[in-house]
Amino acid sequence: MADPQELFSLRQRVAIVTGASSGLGARFARVLADAGARVVLAARRREPLERLAAELPGCMAVPCDVTVDEDLARLVDVTVERYARIDVLVNNAGTTDPGRAEDIPPATFRSTVEVNLTAAFVLSQLVARPMLAAGQGSIVNVASVHGLVASAPNRQTAYAASKGGLVNLTRELAVQWARNGVRVNALAPGYFPSELTSAMLEDQRSLDWIVRNTPMGRPGRHYELDGALLYLASDASTYVTGTILPVDGGWTAR
Repeated sequence: MADPQELFSLRQRVAIVTGASSGLGARFARVLADAGARVVLAARRREPLERLAAELPGCMAVPCDVTVDEDLARLVDVTVERYARIDVLVNNAGTTDPGRAEDIPPATFRSTVEVNLTAAFVLSQLVARPMLAAGQGSIVNVASVHGLVASAPNRQTAYAASKGGLVNLTRELAVQWARNGVRVNALAPGYFPSELTSAMLEDQRSLDWIVRNTPMGRPGRHYELDGALLYLASDASTYVTGTILPVDGGWTAR
């Protein structure tokens, strides 16, 4: 019988987390490091990234812009050069575009899709090559409940479209790479404290709307994604691929 602690262990594993300078990304990096992984932290903001890396033994900061293909190639090259392997990728970097669909500049739509969807594909492609060669790996995309259902009346047109695209990209990559040992899954968080949600959670009317529409009657707490992330990243989910795991207090079950 498998040891439950060993199932969730990431000892000797190497993980990359994008958007790791703050919020959920920083939390994900800490969780993976606490499970034993050596984590490569990627984000545009150098100082918070390096502060976090200094707190996590064996981890490394690689400042980069996920919309720049050369930066992503360098991120993968530096990781392989330093650690000789990549076991886990968490595509967490994201942005949003609040506003009415009829008012959003096309450039804003394109840039949001570039961060939330295109960058996740490009980095997954780059990381998959050493994973496929090794015959193993886990990619965890951070989607959203608004990749599964509409976000209105919280209007985020490009965000919802890009997260919906990320959901089906997850399924497509999972099926293409399943026989080669590379698993691809996604988390679909509801409303959790983060830079993207701070304005809503700090506004009483918006918070009341979240509470009213969440069956559990509250936003998520910062630690309530930890178990789902570890499950998808670790050997606890070796027969799971192409799955979208909502962690949303019942939001998508309504």
